[in-house]
Amino acid sequence: MLTVALYNTYDPRKLHEAHLRAIARAGPIAYAYGFHLALVGFPFEGRPVDVAEEIASHTTIGEGGKYLLELAQRNRFHLLEFPKKGFPPQFGTPVATTRKPSEEKEITPLELSERALKGESFLLLIGLGRHGLPKEIFKMARYHMDITGKRVSLETCTAIGAIPARISTLMEALRWMSRGKRT
Repeated sequence: MLTVALYNTYDPRKLHEAHLRAIARAGPIAYAYGFHLALVGFPFEGRPVDVAEEIASHTTIGEGGKYLLELAQRNRFHLLEFPKKGFPPQFGTPVATTRKPSEEKEITPLELSERALKGESFLLLIGLGRHGLPKEIFKMARYHMDITGKRVSLETCTAIGAIPARISTLMEALRWMSRGKRT
């Protein structure tokens, strides 16, 4: 299982327009590339399907929230609390996405893709806010990954699109190569 997790670093008590836009944009991306979508530390109450319905009622993105609703109805949309001692293990290994991975924790997109194809699950954490992920999340994450491979800083919504697209493309290429089909 591969999960894109938006980590709220704006305001944990009040919902902002930036929250809604990012979630609405992440829904179709997660759906299109076969990822789960998790929200970490957002001020929502209720079941994921109720939250998806609420967000869908306020957006035209993703055909009016259609894909976010699809994720929720298929149990692929999750609401998580801020981690105290770690993330729930069912989401797999936490990976902090960053343009500045620490050398001792770095995992490349290719290595992550290879391991995902072998059945490993990963929780890909994306900081939603001006300062990205908090330092304690970098410490908590087992791996750090630069999706560009060039240490290029990406705007949050660009990263939300680039991460699943790159991982999915690498996994598809690896599947083709293992079947002897090279293009």
